[in-house]
Amino acid sequence: MKSELHVPSDLGFINIVEQWLFGCLQLQLGESVDWTKQSSRLRLVLVEAYSNAVRHAHKNKPGLTILLRLELKDRDLSIEIWDYGEGFDLSTYFPPNPTEKQEGGYGWLIMNRLMDKVEYQLQVNGANCLKLETTLPELFP
Repeated sequence: MKSELHVPSDLGFINIVEQWLFGCLQLQLGESVDWTKQSSRLRLVLVEAYSNAVRHAHKNKPGLTILLRLELKDRDLSIEIWDYGEGFDLSTYFPPNPTEKQEGGYGWLIMNRLMDKVEYQLQVNGANCLKLETTLPELFP
């Protein structure tokens, strides 16, 4: 199953983004997934990724749209978030140190801890792509 959503670069649309993701997943997987466990994890990752695109990538360009792509093969989930900002140079990222009072930088850490694989590509055909992958566990393995 594949699905795409083009959404305005506006945090007011976060509920639409969540409904799209969970609507697609629940339609395909039904009750074979423990949604009480998986929805919190996926929601946190999705909100972090989408809000970063809105707040950072498109901060001076609110008229741009964000493209979200979802692909589900069996239980392998892939979510792509495409933005049209300048992009983020991962070589400048340093994980937050809990002993320092750092305000930002936790999103990348959170996404990497909650997903099986996180990739970020700068300027692919004029856009940046954050790709999040995981395998959804079966309710009754």
